[in-house]
Amino acid sequence: MSGDGKQQEHFDTLFLSIAQHHPQGPTQLLDTFVNFLSRKTDFFTGAKEGEWEKLVLNTFKKYEKLSRENHEAELKEKREQEARKKAAAAKKAQAETVKPAQITELTEEEAAKLQAELDAKNNVSSASSSSTPVPTPPAPQKIEEDEDESEKGKLLPNKGNGCDLEKYTWTQNLGDIELRVPLNASFRVKQKDLIVNMTKKHLTCGIKGQPPIIDDDFLHEIKLEESSWVIEDGKMLLFTFEKVNKMNWWSKIVKSDPEISTKKINPEPSKLSDLDGETRGMVEKMMYDQRQKELGLPTSDEQKKQDVLKKFMEQHPEMDFSKCKFN
Repeated sequence: MSGDGKQQEHFDTLFLSIAQHHPQGPTQLLDTFVNFLSRKTDFFTGAKEGEWEKLVLNTFKKYEKLSRENHEAELKEKREQEARKKAAAAKKAQAETVKPAQITELTEEEAAKLQAELDAKNNVSSASSSSTPVPTPPAPQKIEEDEDESEKGKLLPNKGNGCDLEKYTWTQNLGDIELRVPLNASFRVKQKDLIVNMTKKHLTCGIKGQPPIIDDDFLHEIKLEESSWVIEDGKMLLFTFEKVNKMNWWSKIVKSDPEISTKKINPEPSKLSDLDGETRGMVEKMMYDQRQKELGLPTSDEQKKQDVLKKFMEQHPEMDFSKCKFN
């Protein structure tokens, strides 16, 4: 049975192509497949009544067990990586601990010079610690002209495939989203100063006693147990969200945001090697189809249809296809 997994991997690209046409996710995909079995096979009628139920139940239990084992292994590996990072950081901090300096007696002239240097540093430090708002990133560009009318007016994505907005900036890859929210406070913000409420569908964040910076529904659901937030340098909220659906680019992070053009997203090829095989195959297919559309050529799915049609026409030369119209 060890060879079954390798054999089934050959069908991943095909299944991913089919899955892209099911925006409602696995439930819709499963309904389509069962519909196919009922119409095109004897799956329900070819055996004794109830036999198909045993087969389906056993198959789903088999892959549920494998899926849970893989998920637990991934969580364990992630926890071990975090533990190793913390241990390395603690070791580095310990190594960098400054040893007490030896006391050296100064002359009056040296003492006066040292005091002047300290006063100058204190003046610079107090000036820099005053309330200075975080610079606002440049406004994102709007798409003015495009062959696709539906793209006009949307924003061009930033270098991280997200958007730089007035109050926050976000970036994304197919699996995760990173959101940075400047707090613009006149003091070093701590957790007790904040209100942060996060569910799989909604995000609220801001400083206590002030209007929230974000209080809105996500565009799509997130995996709450795999998402997190931290305070950076007392000035910035950094959120990391894991997507539920890892096959879609988000056009906005919350529903009130302006929309970016996901067609203009172009992941760096050098980053594809970091993805797992399934996700990488899907991204490569999306990139290929995007290039084909830009060149006015058929996508991979359209090419497959044309190949099937060509083969059928070659096998049936007696048929007249001259009056047929094919998309």
